[in-house]
Amino acid sequence: MSSAIRLNGVSRRFARGVQALDGVDLEIGAGDFVALLGPSGCGKTTVLRLLAGLDAADAGTVVVGYGNKPPVLSYVFQDATLMPWASVFDNVWLPLRITGVSPAAARERIARVLQAVGLADFVQALPHELSGGMRMRVSIARALVTQPDVLLLDEPFAALDEITRQRLNGDLLDLWGRNRFTCVFVTHSVFEAVFLAQRVAVMSARPGRIVADLAIDAPARRTAAWRIEPRYLELCRAASAALESGFAERAP
Repeated sequence: MSSAIRLNGVSRRFARGVQALDGVDLEIGAGDFVALLGPSGCGKTTVLRLLAGLDAADAGTVVVGYGNKPPVLSYVFQDATLMPWASVFDNVWLPLRITGVSPAAARERIARVLQAVGLADFVQALPHELSGGMRMRVSIARALVTQPDVLLLDEPFAALDEITRQRLNGDLLDLWGRNRFTCVFVTHSVFEAVFLAQRVAVMSARPGRIVADLAIDAPARRTAAWRIEPRYLELCRAASAALESGFAERAP
């Protein structure tokens, strides 16, 4: 399968002098699910911003897409970033509205994604009427309504309680399994990374680079039972060791 994302020798230094990334190399195949794991401040979000075209590298190359057609890309932030005055329908409609799609033309597509994230009964609800997990589901629905080729997620479940977080982990895997978009999921949780991803790319402390790329040989369908399997715990230990090694290598 062809690559959807390629970063070669990517570095990024900000105007205030902070070197965020230093020689990042990463390749992700079309339809793959990769977790980007690293300590806070290691440049994970900077990598996503480069992939999304929200920032530019100082050195190296960043390529997103395959074939001649530009990829459809969606970004889910750590905060749900919903419009508080707008209904669930209008929040999900937003990216289509920007491209000129009318509410009537968008209605069926919005209904499908809300059904997929379990919010079919909350079309007219306002964000303040929803729980934190439900607001994040709206954010994911908004990202999926564009039918993305590439989905970037920046620690979307970090602020949620553990029960909600684990439930949304499973829901995200189900959505990925049905749609097979290329997924890059940023997290600082070893347990989340190993549960979700086909591969875990481990970053060093700032300035960030990839210090390990671990293949996750997990069941095709992952359930809560996977979290207590000996192989899951073994992979978590390996990811933790790589994370600790990368932090020690780069920490002052």
